[in-house]
Parts: sequence; C-alpha cells; structure tokens
Amino acid sequence: MISVAARDDSARGAALGYADPLGEPFLRTRFAVPARPATFVRRPRLTAHLDQALDTPLTMVNGAAGAGKTLLVADWAARLGRPVAWLTNEAGDQGPGVFWAYVLHGLYGAGTPPPAGTFGAPGGPCTVDHRLLARLADELSGRDRPAILVLDEFDRQTAPETAEQLEFVLHHAGAGLRLILVTRTEPLLPLHRYRAAAAITEIRNQELAFTPEEAGDLLARHGLRLSADAARALVERTRGWAAGLRLSAMAAQQRADPETYLKEFEAGHGTIADFLLAEVVGRQPPETQDLLLRVSVLDRFGPELAQALTGRPDAGPLLAGLCRQNAFVEDLGHSWYRLHPLFGEILRVHLRARSPGLEPELHRRAAWWLRAHGAVPEALAHGAAAGDWECAAGTLVDDLGIGRLLTGPRADDLTGLFSTLGTEATGTAVELVRAARGLAEYDLDRALAHLGRAAESPATGAAAAPARLSLALLESLAARLTGSPDRAEQAMAAAARLRHEVPARLLARHPELTALLHTHLGSARLWAGHFDTARAALTEVAELPGDALTELPREDSLGHLALIDYLDGRLDRAESRALVAAEATRSCGGRPFPGAGLGQLVLAAVAVDRDELERARALLDEAAESGPGPGAPDPVTEACRALADGRLRLALGDRAAATHAAGPALRTHVGSPWARASTALAAAAVLLAEGRTGTAAEVLDGIDGLPGPLCAAEAAWVRLAAGHREEALEAADLLCADARSGPGVTVRATLVRARAAAEAGDPGTARKLLARALLEARRDRLRRPFLDAGPGIRRLLDTPPLHGLAAGWLHGDGPGAGSPPLLVEELSEREREVLGRLAQMMSTQEIAADLYVSVNTVKTHLKSIYRKLGVGRRGDAVRRARERGLL
Repeated sequence: MISVAARDDSARGAALGYADPLGEPFLRTRFAVPARPATFVRRPRLTAHLDQALDTPLTMVNGAAGAGKTLLVADWAARLGRPVAWLTNEAGDQGPGVFWAYVLHGLYGAGTPPPAGTFGAPGGPCTVDHRLLARLADELSGRDRPAILVLDEFDRQTAPETAEQLEFVLHHAGAGLRLILVTRTEPLLPLHRYRAAAAITEIRNQELAFTPEEAGDLLARHGLRLSADAARALVERTRGWAAGLRLSAMAAQQRADPETYLKEFEAGHGTIADFLLAEVVGRQPPETQDLLLRVSVLDRFGPELAQALTGRPDAGPLLAGLCRQNAFVEDLGHSWYRLHPLFGEILRVHLRARSPGLEPELHRRAAWWLRAHGAVPEALAHGAAAGDWECAAGTLVDDLGIGRLLTGPRADDLTGLFSTLGTEATGTAVELVRAARGLAEYDLDRALAHLGRAAESPATGAAAAPARLSLALLESLAARLTGSPDRAEQAMAAAARLRHEVPARLLARHPELTALLHTHLGSARLWAGHFDTARAALTEVAELPGDALTELPREDSLGHLALIDYLDGRLDRAESRALVAAEATRSCGGRPFPGAGLGQLVLAAVAVDRDELERARALLDEAAESGPGPGAPDPVTEACRALADGRLRLALGDRAAATHAAGPALRTHVGSPWARASTALAAAAVLLAEGRTGTAAEVLDGIDGLPGPLCAAEAAWVRLAAGHREEALEAADLLCADARSGPGVTVRATLVRARAAAEAGDPGTARKLLARALLEARRDRLRRPFLDAGPGIRRLLDTPPLHGLAAGWLHGDGPGAGSPPLLVEELSEREREVLGRLAQMMSTQEIAADLYVSVNTVKTHLKSIYRKLGVGRRGDAVRRARERGLL
C-alpha cells in the first residue's frame, strides 16, 4: 500500500505544507498502519466479515480496550492489496481544523491527491471552511474506485461538530468513500439511518472475543500447549478478551506449570491489572471510578442498586455511559449490567487497597436492597459476605426457603453460606437457620434447643406467618427423627392453619415445603404403625410431578411406600417403588437425606425373601453408602435396615449376628410396634432353629399387638411351631381372607395351614394348600418361606405333583419326570468349601486340617450340607451337588 512515509517531502509540501494548523509537523506514526506482532493470530471469520467494508459506506469496529480491533483492521488493510489511508487519533487534538488537516494529509499520502489549488487547508485548529468539505466530498464522489479511510481510536474525537462534518463528507462522497471507524464507543453519527438502509458493516465486542480454538492458537504461538478444557476455561474467565489472553499467555511462559497458572492466576495483580487500571479506570473521572469500585462487589447491578451502594442519583447515566464506552461493563438488558469477570476481580482488589473495611458495608447495603426487592439468592450471598446474619437468615425465612437448607440442588450452597454463622446473632430467623443446620447434620440435641428458642422468640409483622410455617416444617422433621408421631401431627396441624396466612405465590414458589411436611408426617405415622394414614400422606408426595425441588422428598416417600407394601406382603409393588427410589438415590447426588437408601433396604428384604442372598448383601452395602452415615439415624430407615439385615443373617445361618442385627439401639420418644415386633420375630426364629419352641412363643407374648400383616403371618408360624395350633390357624385364616394381604403374607399363612393339616394327619389337604402357596409364590419367586418351613413341608414338596409346581423357580429345574429333588436352601460359602473337599475324597480329619477348623466343626457343616441337599451320605451329597451345578 502507499503511505505517507513512502512519499518525498516536496510532494507533501506541494499539497498541504509541512505543518498542521497549529504549526506542528505532521507525525508520520499517526499515518502508519500498526505492525502485527509475531504472535498475532489471523482470524478468518473476522476478516471475511470485514471484507464487507468494501460494499458499505460505513464500517464500525467497536470493542473494549485490548479487544484486538486495531490489529484486526491493520491485518485486513495490509492484505487488501490496495491503498488505505490510516489515521490514528489522539487525545488532546485541538479541534476540527487539526482533525481535517490530518485526514487530508492521510488521504493524500494514500494516493488520493486533490487537484492542484482546489482544496487548500483548514484555516485554523478549531474551524473548517464548509467549502473545503464540500470540495472534498465532490472530489471523492467522482472517483472510479472508492478511497478507503481508517480512523483508529475514533473515540478520542469527542467534538460533535467533527462528527457532523464527517457525516456530511461521507454522505455526499457517495460510493467514493469507504469509512472504517475503530472505536471503543459508538460515534456521534446517525447510525440508525445506516442500519435501516443496510449501509453499515459492524463488528462489535462479542464478535471480537476469541473462541476456544482461536485462544488455543494464540497460546500455541506463545509456546504453550494446553488441553482443550484448559483453553476453554481460560476463554470463559477472560470472556475471550484478546489482551487478557495475550497477557496471561506471556505471564504463563515464565511458569513451571503454565496450565495450573492459567487456572489459578490472580487477576488483581500483574500486567492485566496494570492494563485495565490504566486503560479503563484511569480514563474515567473520579466519580465514575468510585462507582466502578463499589459495584465490583456485585454480580449484577442496575441504577437503583448502584445508587444504594454509591449514594449517587446519577448512577444510571454513568452506567449507561460506561456500557457505551465498552468499559468492561456489559449490558444484560432491562437496565441491568455486570462487570467483565477479570475487571471485577481487579476492581475488588483495588477497592480493598484503596478503601480498607468498605467491602463488608457494601455487601450489607446490597443485601438489604436485594432483600427488599425479592432477589433472594443474591441477598443471601451478600448478607453472608457482610456477616449480617439477621438479613441473611431473615431473607431465607421470609421467602419460606428454610426447606432448601434440607433438600434440593442448592442445599450444599446454602449450608456453605451459613457455615460461619456465629453465636452473636439473635432472632427468630437466626434460630430457625441454626435449627435447620442442626437437623441437617443430625445433631438433634442442638437442633431441638434452637427450635425451642425459635418457638419462644415472637415473630411479628409480615414475617410472622413464614417464620411460624418454617418452624412447623422443622418441627415435623424433628418429630420424624426422634420418633414422635404426636409432635409430627401437631406440626402438620399448625402448618395447615398457617398456609392461609402466607401468600399463595410464595407457597407456589416452594413446592418442597409441602412435600417435606407430608414426607416427615408420613414417616412418623409409619414409625407409629399407622400404615393407612402414612400411606395417604406419602402418596401425596409420590404423585407430585417431577421437579428438582421435590425430587428428594418424592424419592423418600417412594421408599417409605415400598416399605409399607413389603410389610403388607406385596413384594411386586414394593420392588417397583423401591427400584424407582433406589435409582433416584444413585442419580441425584448431593446431600444424603434421612431416608436415603431406604429403597435399597426394601429391595434387600425382597431379595432375602427370594433367597437371592448375595444380591441382598450387595444392596445392604449400597444402602450404607447412600445414607447420611453413622450417627445420623432415621428411625424408619434404621428399623428397615435391621429387618433386612437380620433376615439375611438368619438365612445365612448366623444366628447370633441375626439377633444382634435385628435389635438396633434407637433413641426415640415412642417405640415402633412393627419394628419391635420384627425384632421379636427375629429372636423367635433363632429360638425355633435351636429347637426352643416354647421360649420362641414366649418372646411373642411380650408384644402388644402385631401391626402389619407380615408380622402377623410370621407370628402365626411361630405359634404353630410352639403348639398353639388353634391360635395360629385363626390368625392364618384371617390373613388369607384379608384382601389387603399380598403374597408375602398369604403364602406364609397358607404354609401355616398346610403344616397344621399335615400334623393333623391330613396330607391331602396339606398338599392342596401347598399347591395353592406354590402357585401364589411363583410370580414373585418367593422362596424363603418354603426354605424355612421345616422337614415335614419339604418332604411334601418333594412329591411329584408339587415338585412340578416348584420346578423352574424354587429349585431351578424345568418341569417333567425325573427332575432332581428340591434344593431347599442355599449352601453357605464355608459349606461349599467343605463340599469341594468332600468331592476330593478327603476325610473329615483332612478337611479340618486343610480349613484350620476342628473336626466337630466339619461334622456340623456336613450335617447341614446333607440336610440342604436332601441326602444322608457323602457319595449322595457329591452326586446331588454335581446335579445342581454346585461343583
């Protein structure tokens, strides 16, 4: 291209003279196209867009300081292959006369000479003869090929008359001029006309931002090879700001671990801070600098919020001006703004250095303003940052958000906000937050103390109803965790009254509150053995539509409903609900809630009933990992854990462990009848296995009622074994006739009747009853009751007609003649080890020595193996084991 620096002084003097209207020589550097550094990244998407400048009279490249706009246009101009007049504007130019003198000199230097003697020059630094501008426009309009004029840093031209004169020349030059403005602000030109006529090419800040791929190229040119994720993270933090990326790369070059540095560097210190403080903050008047420093504590801000922090009624115009200037203040729409992330970091560091101690006060002002305007999450964050716990806690409680400390996607974030809440803050809302934190951490003594103080602290005004409703919610959770059904009912009744005093819109915004109230009430009712009313409360939650805020209460309710179904003997429905609850536990993540893992525990109990003992063990382990951990008992969950664990250990033949597992120590205000009955039944089952039938029946005599059909069915079996035939049959008949009883109950009750018939010498009736039990158990693969039914029932099962009904699910073989006899119980791991050595023809003494156990222990295992395989000799045991695929 042709530039001023390429022409001789005599030629320039003939046209315009050696000096501007001030008498100062023209500075050649202002006409030079800026050089591109070696690390410059050419971006085809932008140069392709800039090519449109040749087709429109006006082009505007408008971006923040360091956005890369000058180098972009310079690279495009250098590669264009035709003359371009370039002028870099400077602050301090003395008026339109100086500006036009430089423009004319630049056009001449780019090969656009005016006819001799037709132009002249501006008469003074502040004035321009209109005839000169008209002659210039006329000269340009007559050109076959348009002149290209680039005015860099045009934002430094602030005189309105200069913009008017430029618009006059541009308009009347027609197709003879292509004007390209490189600027930080929108020029005082009638841009709306050009936009309406599609006569403007615009490249703005957002388009100038580097993409992750472009950033990776830039970093590579600085010798840095970063992963795609690291480049993407840097672009996100810098918002693709060219200078920020370049300065970061230059700093990272000096580091041993550049990738870690670029993740963790402090923007408030170093070259980026120096650049922005000088290029952006330093250019602003003192009042604007103060505003920027104060709003730096905010994620977003509008004029009113900025005024609350600065006391300036003109905050709105100042913010709008900063946004127009591309001063790293981004427009979010509706008069809301935010700072560029790096700019915000730098300003906060500068604020702390310039005004120590002011930051907490700014957070406090922001918190109260945001609270008054309903911006709850932001008010909470600023209240916590200020240490103003009255504001933060009051905001949460007034908004009915106390339940979000307990559940939902923000529970951990809210807990973190209040993690530094000290003992000095007081008030109802503060006590409620402390109580919620105590309940979430299962520190019941601390939580109950804070609940008591919250109940004694009067809440007044508009906040009274939300505070009392929040108290009712926490009371319901405390009632659940302490096993206090009456307290839960009282809390629910209070909540029902208070709902009418709270705005409906507030309740609609917090569906988790109602869901939690019903879940906790349902859990407390279930603990008390009130299955029907528990089911009603829990079903309301389980049938809620999917929502992130109610996901955990729904899962919790489904787990409880699955347990009720299991205790009713409905294994299929229990499994269906428990599977949904368990899957939700696996996928939802976040804070474990009181009933976490209950779905897995119900599935474990179902697996034991199906004699899937390894699966049951795995589910119990998973439930332990899903739950809140040791020291955080939820009575219903722990009772279900005891039930499933006790049954598993009993099925494995570990009687001592079964007794211990079935009787957990729970600190509750009232006992649970079904949990107590389950413990007693486990103890009775152990006694029956030891042949102590009378003592087994006596254990049940200490139980006041047997809530739940499953407990009643198992108790009937114990009483029959103890010789209480009539009592057992009466209970079994009632259970079989009850339409609410599921197969888990009716199968057990039918086995009671079958055994009673067999013992009465009526094998025909016994077989009919066993056939009915097999048919009913087959759909749910309910194996355990048959395995526990004793030798008399097992002998009947091994007869051909009944064996056919059991084939394919109870002992694993298909129907038909010649099927191997029934395998009535799974071998333990130790029994399999003994069996394997038995197949190797090892003697009892050799097996004992090989397994490091006593001979008597081996003999005990052998007896158990013979019993389970239905044989009486070693050879038969090995043959039967091979038939069953056990060897």
